[in-house]
Amino acid sequence: MTAEPPISKAPLDHMGLIAAMSRDFAESRDIDTTLARGLDRIAATMRAQAASVFLFDESRTALVCRACVGPVDLTGASLPADRGIVGRTVRDRTTQLVRDADADPDFSDRVDQATGLTTRSVLCAPLSVRDECLGAIELVNAATETGQFSDADARLLEALAASATLAVINARMTAQVVERERLQREVELAGAIQRAFLPGDRTADFPVHGTTHPAREISGDCYDIVSREDGSVWFMVADVAGKGVNAALLMAKTASLFRYLAKTAADPAALLHDLNGEVCETGTRGLFVTMICGVLAPDRRTVRVANAGHEGGLLVTAGPDPTHIGTLAAQCPPLGIAPRLTRDLAADGVPLAGRRLYLFSDGVAEAMATSSDPHGAGRVLDLALTAEADALAPGACVDRIMTAARPDGTSPRDDMTLLRVEGAST
Repeated sequence: MTAEPPISKAPLDHMGLIAAMSRDFAESRDIDTTLARGLDRIAATMRAQAASVFLFDESRTALVCRACVGPVDLTGASLPADRGIVGRTVRDRTTQLVRDADADPDFSDRVDQATGLTTRSVLCAPLSVRDECLGAIELVNAATETGQFSDADARLLEALAASATLAVINARMTAQVVERERLQREVELAGAIQRAFLPGDRTADFPVHGTTHPAREISGDCYDIVSREDGSVWFMVADVAGKGVNAALLMAKTASLFRYLAKTAADPAALLHDLNGEVCETGTRGLFVTMICGVLAPDRRTVRVANAGHEGGLLVTAGPDPTHIGTLAAQCPPLGIAPRLTRDLAADGVPLAGRRLYLFSDGVAEAMATSSDPHGAGRVLDLALTAEADALAPGACVDRIMTAARPDGTSPRDDMTLLRVEGAST
């Protein structure tokens, strides 16, 4: 008879778990040790009877268990990559929440028969980045009053799977660079991981468009766009003060936390306050993050914005004769300096019907600087007004400004990021 974990009613420390996992993954290069330690945290916090990490083998025809927690050790076990709930997870690259394993057509009791474990509920999330899937994390049997995993559990496991994916990629990257050109390969792959975190292409009628141009392979800038089921759209532009691998790791963590928080946050100011607490607690000494973020209402007529030490957002009217309405300036210091600094932060509610909002990093403004406009924000505003007057498509507005920032096409001196938010027609 297999011992069952006790049923717990204690609230899960989601942010603490994500922060701890990110720290563990960033500090270790041994993938098996890292996954085992991280999996133990996941299973304990999410109250699962058993948990496993499966990675593709070199032929990508089988999934091999690389780490396991629970009453039965499956480490080294191999499963066909096209079968079972794990196989369905990596095939569809979507999280599978199975509340009744016996009723699932893809469930196989082969492992149960071999181990004596009785599988009742399953939660499985893919380890994937953009177009590449590395494997999956599987949790078995929730020790809750219902005996099932919840939708909130699924969202949390997705965030943890993203951190685990970074760990796997980082470990594989290290093995490659040790064999060949260690430093250069590390930089190239780190840049690729960062780019994988950027949002995908949007249709022309989508209200938010953005782009980023790194000064080096690894960037300290990022932006993100998150669509919610209620029709609202969350967005942000952020900039880490610093360069190199440390800044890139902090940005990857910040971007991951923003995406997780934006799926459930009620207000941009509250999101920045929560994110600031995590950056202060686990960030690298001497590094901080400026960020401006907001949420566009489902009807696209209003936007709420909070700004932590970032360049001010430019609000302009649309139409053949656009004008500058105002600038959404920073409301508090950057993230990562002190937890209390965002305690009283409040988001600005701004009408956006018939208007456009431009957000950008300091690299864009600095590239536009002249003797008469040493900061460069005035030049950014002029280009935005011209693009609106010419009635360019949203993506073309962004491209025109970014092209003007580096007219010769060379790499910029600093990372450059620009985001445009379009309100509804009046």
